[in-house]
Amino acid sequence: MDRVKRISNELLERYQDKFGIDFDENKKTMKEIAIVRSKLLRNKVAGYITSDLRRQAAEKERAVPSEGEEEENESQITEEEE
Repeated sequence: MDRVKRISNELLERYQDKFGIDFDENKKTMKEIAIVRSKLLRNKVAGYITSDLRRQAAEKERAVPSEGEEEENESQITEEEE
């Protein structure tokens, strides 16, 4: 596992509630909780955290069907039973 992923995963384990899906906010959070001398490394870690949290949010959204989809699925089941 490369350095960016390792650092990102460690930060997410310890401070998951402080990070979100906004890159700029994640950079600010990184300044508060970690000492990163390299601007490039800080941006890469913040970017990885952002993309990881966005991916997780998208997976959760796909896992929970919306109300319209539930009603549509129920009507299809009812039609098939008749």
